[in-house]
Amino acid sequence: MRSTTADEFGPRFHPPAAVVLLVPVFVSLVVQVPGTIALSWWQRVPAPQALASVALAAASALLLLAARRLPGPTVAAVAALAAVDLLVPPIGGPPPVALVFAIIGAVVRGARVWALVSVGLAWLATVVGADFVGVEWHPARIAFAAVGLALCFAIGEGIRARIRGAEERRTQLAARRRSAEQEERTRIARELHDVLAHSLSQIAVQSGVGLHLFDREPERAREALSNIRRLSATGLDEVRGVLAFLRGDEIGAPDTAPLTPQPQLAQLPGLVAGRSGLGLAVELDDRLGGETPPSGVQTTAYRIAQEALTNVVRHSAASHAHVTVERDAADLVLTIADDGAGIPATASERGGLRGMRERAELAGGHLTVDSGTRGTAVVARLPWQGAA
Repeated sequence: MRSTTADEFGPRFHPPAAVVLLVPVFVSLVVQVPGTIALSWWQRVPAPQALASVALAAASALLLLAARRLPGPTVAAVAALAAVDLLVPPIGGPPPVALVFAIIGAVVRGARVWALVSVGLAWLATVVGADFVGVEWHPARIAFAAVGLALCFAIGEGIRARIRGAEERRTQLAARRRSAEQEERTRIARELHDVLAHSLSQIAVQSGVGLHLFDREPERAREALSNIRRLSATGLDEVRGVLAFLRGDEIGAPDTAPLTPQPQLAQLPGLVAGRSGLGLAVELDDRLGGETPPSGVQTTAYRIAQEALTNVVRHSAASHAHVTVERDAADLVLTIADDGAGIPATASERGGLRGMRERAELAGGHLTVDSGTRGTAVVARLPWQGAA
């Protein structure tokens, strides 16, 4: 499984929270305080008024320290101080940078209503109050200031939309990763189930044969023990191959190459022969006439037949089973029928049946199970060329 890096879940660089908080404060102090001092000296503003204006500029900048926890009250307080600062000498001071940061921060942090109401009231109070204190503003300056405030709100909305979009992408990518991981777990569980159920059921059959014939026909008992040894070795090789996927090793690397080739339809006779014994006769009816579908479809069909015959051996108490493989137009049709007890109507679909159905669906086909008192028929219909 490919590991997901942190780059896929959002911006590659996240500035420290302290930087995000302190940079606006620093920039506002640098722009507003020295500018107010210089302009007060240039306009010969009396010292008390100059000190008041400098205090207002510094206070509005320092209030930004509370912007993270209290974005709404912060923008309201900064807007009020900016309005007062505009009405006291020196007139035409430096731009209220703190108000810009406060508006953008409030919108980004979700305090849009606070920003709209407080900035709107402060702007209205400033325009109306200018007449009472004798400050004359050129209409162009009023229009420019209104456009600037609107631009601050637009920038805040843009940043908020960008952050929201990044969060949605992170959520979608996380959900996609969880889905892929779950699919991989399901695939690994299905492979392990098929391999272990197949190998262990055959070992159980062969060991039963060996015990049954141990005294009467020692040669056949020895043959059964040899089969057990071969089956256990093959099963271990297949399990190692599946575990290589579980470790996340790269497919095709020399140390993780498949230890055994993927089974094909040509191995069905051996599978059928291995299932026969102890009162169960399994027959194969191959109607393909030498024609075979692609390798992936063959592997799917083989695994379905393997699991279906394992269920026959373990659960059906059948005496006969019949495996038919044929081509029907553009489909490969695999049928495994037995004369056993059938599946109870109240029984839930367990791992084996569910695994066969998932394999058929992944190959673009479907699987049906017809079970009754006269036996069970499992029919898998797979596209001959595989899933589109």
